[in-house]
Amino acid sequence: MYRFIILLICSALLFSCKKDKNKNEMQRENIEAKKMLQGVWTDDATGTPIIKIKGDSIFYADPSISPVMFKVINDSLFTYGSVVNGYKIEKVNQYNFWFDSETGDVVQFSKSEDYNDLKFFSFDKPTLNSKKVIKKDSIINFNNVRYRGYVYINPSKIKVTQSRVSDEGINVDNFYYDNIIHICVYDGNKKLCSKDINKNMMSGIIPDDFLQNSILADMDFVGVNSKGYRYQAKVGIPDEASCYLVDVIIDKKSNVKFNVVK
Repeated sequence: MYRFIILLICSALLFSCKKDKNKNEMQRENIEAKKMLQGVWTDDATGTPIIKIKGDSIFYADPSISPVMFKVINDSLFTYGSVVNGYKIEKVNQYNFWFDSETGDVVQFSKSEDYNDLKFFSFDKPTLNSKKVIKKDSIINFNNVRYRGYVYINPSKIKVTQSRVSDEGINVDNFYYDNIIHICVYDGNKKLCSKDINKNMMSGIIPDDFLQNSILADMDFVGVNSKGYRYQAKVGIPDEASCYLVDVIIDKKSNVKFNVVK
């Protein structure tokens, strides 16, 4: 009886080892294919450089697209960005790289032999802003008082990623940088209020999924009344028309309240 139990345990362990071995073999990278993919690849239809593959990473000629790690497993290319994407490889050698796109078409790339094509991948990190502080000011008259409101749009290091399908049918991650906006109001030389505003302060009035994928794009000084000073902010999805307009109300005690404009 004990011998039978031991045989069952050994058989189970042997089966498990074989299963793990088969799984590892299925997940094993195609190193030869990865070596052939190193270099700059151009679109067969236009001759335009699209991607550069170096080591374990794919770099894009579009500076707004994040580089992404990749693997070649069996006959498929896998990219590991905000989501994992797989593309069946139809053809790969030292000169050609063909694979199925998200749209069902076959993407056809050719290896570039022009050293100048490397310049398409030499750029600074992109940003939706100018990397400089943008200053705006407006004057509002109320009860015979001349109020001057200032807006300072400050680029930050807060990255916002937006997933999309490229023109070649590849899932990519576009990235942008959010802004932090400083606002203040003066009566002559007297500072009446001063605040730093970021998009997270609007949590609860803007849906979380929208807020996570948006940037604080703009702000304007638009009014004064007996309750305080009114700015209007624009919170939007990069490269899309979708946005929220938000009233930013600062009372005489410098408390801030946010309301979505309807």
